[in-house]
Amino acid sequence: MAELTFVDKVAARAGVSPQQARPLTEAILRTLTERLSGGEAAALAPHLAPELSPLLVKAAEAPEAFGFDEFLRRVADRADVDRSAAERGTRAVLQTMHRVVGHREFEDALSQLPADLRALAQPLPHGP
Repeated sequence: MAELTFVDKVAARAGVSPQQARPLTEAILRTLTERLSGGEAAALAPHLAPELSPLLVKAAEAPEAFGFDEFLRRVADRADVDRSAAERGTRAVLQTMHRVVGHREFEDALSQLPADLRALAQPLPHGP
């Protein structure tokens, strides 16, 4: 998927401008890479644009064990946004990745995340 398309979709889903979505996307991918094993992160990388995929490549080191709050804190710090924007952005990136990567491979990677973080990948229910 082309980077512009991915970032534009993240922007639309997160309710931010494409200029804000780019650093937010980068922060989320870097943080996701810290949380996933090297193999799972690397399996996701080829599905992203060449400009974004290097953010998912890391040494074969073991994943760091941290939860939902720490994930959002790291994203917020890296992207210089508040916690709410970090959560909306994380939801937008995960949902966009789900569509790009494909269900099985995406679910394999997400199985390494805590349940509350995995839940962000699920679409929000639409109101009546």
